[in-house]
Amino acid sequence: MKPVKVGLLGLGTVGTGVVRIVEGHQEDLQSQVGSPISISKILVKDRAKQRGVSVDSAKLTEDPWEIVRDPEIDIVIEVMGGIDSTKEYLLEALERGKHVVTANKDLMALHGQEILAKAAEKGCDVFYEASVAGGIPIIRTLIEGFSSDRITKIMGIVNGTTNYILTKMSQEGAAYADVLKEAQALGYAEADPTSDVEGLDAARKMAILSTLGFRANVALDDVDVKGISSVTQEDIRYARQLGYELKLLGIAERQDDYISVGVQPTMVKKSHPIAAVNGVFNAVYVYGEAVGETMFYGPGAGEMPTATSVVADLVAVAKNSKLGVNGRQATLAYKEKKLKTDEQIAAKYFLLLHVEDRAGVLAQIAQVFSQCEMSIESVMQPATPDRPGAELIITTHSTTKASLKAVLESFKSLSSIRTIKSVYRLEG
Repeated sequence: MKPVKVGLLGLGTVGTGVVRIVEGHQEDLQSQVGSPISISKILVKDRAKQRGVSVDSAKLTEDPWEIVRDPEIDIVIEVMGGIDSTKEYLLEALERGKHVVTANKDLMALHGQEILAKAAEKGCDVFYEASVAGGIPIIRTLIEGFSSDRITKIMGIVNGTTNYILTKMSQEGAAYADVLKEAQALGYAEADPTSDVEGLDAARKMAILSTLGFRANVALDDVDVKGISSVTQEDIRYARQLGYELKLLGIAERQDDYISVGVQPTMVKKSHPIAAVNGVFNAVYVYGEAVGETMFYGPGAGEMPTATSVVADLVAVAKNSKLGVNGRQATLAYKEKKLKTDEQIAAKYFLLLHVEDRAGVLAQIAQVFSQCEMSIESVMQPATPDRPGAELIITTHSTTKASLKAVLESFKSLSSIRTIKSVYRLEG
């Protein structure tokens, strides 16, 4: 039997996992595909470097074009990261009729539609399950499992680093800066954690998921992003008192073909399943008109969970080749993108205000809410004997983002409000 020949771009954490699975599960893979799978060439930065997996040195190359232009290679797996040069390699591979499997969320969020269009033109497969939520098969689920349904909302924890930080802050009362250092020491967070903690990583993943879920080309710039770097212990304490947990959520919604996509720290009702997703785990909640509510949960990163998704895509491509149906599962966006305005985006909110402790302040605040057509659900004034002034916790009924902005802008002109300390969306 002629083997399926694979070129592997990258031998870092995920690439090492791919080699382990392909070589260790050869019998299982062959039974599914109908022929052996052989990793024939591997791109590395330094051929002399010691590695965590045994690899024939003759298979190693420091030249990506050696893999991309090799006529013997059927499938290119990309797990090295990067955007511009990586895009060039993959487009060239597709031009030459090679199928592509990638774990590159940055590339797919920014240039996914261009890569998929080239694949459709050449009758090739491009699969990218591992680009979102590690070991959770959420992309295949959106494409195939929901093919007969109409998705109205996708809500998820899609970044394990921030979930780990917020979990530690909630369960142990630790400060943000201390938990971030711990996450870096454990390898959960990079030396420069900006992409994770400022929500950029989650935003890229939500762009991919919403493009698939809503069949419209959602760009990274369409995602409204706020990270967790300003979350305080006080915020988490008050959230728990009200029966909520703070999570960095990606939320994509569709109503009457108008969509909104955002990433922000959100207070989630403890009764909602996502509130119980802790540590580095991910979860994606999908609402379909027909199926109702579904949730997908599992490890969001790591060598073997991510590599498992990559190899599952590899098997799917190889099966398609045997059946002669490559290139027929293109997931190109075909609907016009219609983004919601601030007047169309609605949610409930939590506000924490530091105010003057005197009569009439609450009446002034209530008047602002009334003028901006925003309805208050509850008001709490926790005791703050060790601090001057007072603190007010306000939760709202569902209101538009435009009304919220108008209220916050009006608060700036009220001398009785010393600080708008926190504003969070409420879910569940």
